[in-house]
Amino acid sequence: MTIGILGTGMVGQILATALFARGNQVMMGTRNVADTLAKPGNAGRGMASFSDWHQKNSGIQVGTFAEAAAFGEILINATSGMASLAALEAAGVDNLGDKVLIDISNPLDFSKGMPPTLSVVNDDSLGEVLQRQFPRVKVVKTLNTMTAALMVNPAAVPGRHNVFVSGNDVDAKATVKTFLTDQFGWTPDSIIDMGDITTARGTEQLLPIWIRLYGVLQTPMFNFAIVK
Repeated sequence: MTIGILGTGMVGQILATALFARGNQVMMGTRNVADTLAKPGNAGRGMASFSDWHQKNSGIQVGTFAEAAAFGEILINATSGMASLAALEAAGVDNLGDKVLIDISNPLDFSKGMPPTLSVVNDDSLGEVLQRQFPRVKVVKTLNTMTAALMVNPAAVPGRHNVFVSGNDVDAKATVKTFLTDQFGWTPDSIIDMGDITTARGTEQLLPIWIRLYGVLQTPMFNFAIVK
């Protein structure tokens, strides 16, 4: 499978590494390839530069947002929420086409420091914003309620826990559910189909409590489990 990942940050890197290891062809998209490869790491957060990461993962291709969108059969939006709309605009309507776009972004606004606020809330969601702006693409919101390491390896947290799926297109959601099971190891009974894309309002609004829990638990390795 060919997969285009929009975004080259830590989340994109974790997704790309996992998907490439499973035999997929992967291209990561960024606004400016040369600038991304030249960007230094963040030693304070223990993050290597993208260039250093890519040298160790040279089989993963790097291109512009437009090139990654054109490349992938399935697309993943792994950009920060505040940059997502601009990234998709740079990818281009024709390159996005009517493909499935797995949207894992959240509308987190860090402009006033920590903890961040939600830039889209109550009667809208970032998933809906992207779907309205790009009506041909099939937006499916998922994986946005957990840390990246858990997205690609749910067994890293013991016990049954859940991943949510929201989207307007039934077939696109079915494709994403299969993607979650085949590529990342989620079990069918762990996937909760929330309904149409408006239900992304609920999952995006889990982020404020997720961030607070991170602070209390002092680890991002936890997830939500729905018990009934």
